[in-house]
Amino acid sequence: MTPPQKLFLAAVVAAVLVSTTTTGDGTSAEDIVHSSCVHASYPSLCIRTLSTYSGPTITNRRELAQAAVKVSLSHAQTAAKKLAAVRDTVGKKREKAAVVDCVEMIGDSVDELSRTLGVLKHLRRSASEFRWQMSNAQTWASAALTDDDTCLDGFQGIDGEVKSEVKKWMTKVARVTSNALYMINQLDDKRGKPHVVRS
Repeated sequence: MTPPQKLFLAAVVAAVLVSTTTTGDGTSAEDIVHSSCVHASYPSLCIRTLSTYSGPTITNRRELAQAAVKVSLSHAQTAAKKLAAVRDTVGKKREKAAVVDCVEMIGDSVDELSRTLGVLKHLRRSASEFRWQMSNAQTWASAALTDDDTCLDGFQGIDGEVKSEVKKWMTKVARVTSNALYMINQLDDKRGKPHVVRS
């Protein structure tokens, strides 16, 4: 085998090893993502965003829930920057008011998702503390999802490019947040119903 062929073979083997990283129980990270996303509100979006997650390797459902919240938080922060930029350029009074409201809503959403992530990173083992923490995480993630949905309410009766752009950004944020909430609910055996974002 020539040196370039050996190098290529080594690269292929390394890629296979990385893509099939297994958890302690022999399940691959990819298996955890696929089996968890199959019943999420937006399964294909869930698989796409979590399969390409660039953080630490996912080895269990708690880490998966954290990854899902990080993805949601990242999308919310990106949307917040875009909305702030649009706010400064919109001229029409009603449109500007809707964008200003959205900026406030997405700011709240970012804060609530940050709190959710903080709770998930420090879950306690005792049943009572775990239930209390899960309740907080579910409440904050639900509030973030409500903020995402509410942002779009201000654009009722308004048409145009600004509305369509904001709707595109906020729908994506709401959908990844819905998936994150589903993953959080999976940590709590008694919950887990998907929430579908209206389009």
